[in-house]
Amino acid sequence: MNKPACRKSPASFDFDHWSRLARTDPEAFERQRAALIERAIAEAPPELRDRLRRLQWKVDQIRRTAPTPMAALVRIYRLMWERVEGHGGLIQALGGTPTQPAPAGEVVPFRLRRESR
Repeated sequence: MNKPACRKSPASFDFDHWSRLARTDPEAFERQRAALIERAIAEAPPELRDRLRRLQWKVDQIRRTAPTPMAALVRIYRLMWERVEGHGGLIQALGGTPTQPAPAGEVVPFRLRRESR
C-alpha cells in the first residue's frame, strides 16, 4: 500500500496525487484518507482527541448523507463557520464576541390581485 501523500506541512500536500487517486482508485483514496485523518487525530494532544473524533464523525456523516459532493461541501463549510463564529467557537475562545444571527424578518402577506380581462 502506498503511503499517504501528505505530511505535517500543508506545503507538502500533493493535490494532484490525491485527485488522481480519487479518480482512479476511490477505495484506496478512502483508505488513505482515513489513515491520514486517524494519524492526525492520534498526534493531537490527548485532551483534544475525543473532540476531534466527534468532529470527524460528524463530517463523515455529512459526507455520507449528502445527496452530492457539492452539497456535502456546503454543509461542512457551514459547520466550519459555526465552529468559528458560533457560541463557544474560536472567536469567543480568543476573547472576541461571537456574531449574533440577524433577527428574523417579518413576513408580509400579499393579497392576490385578480386579473381583469
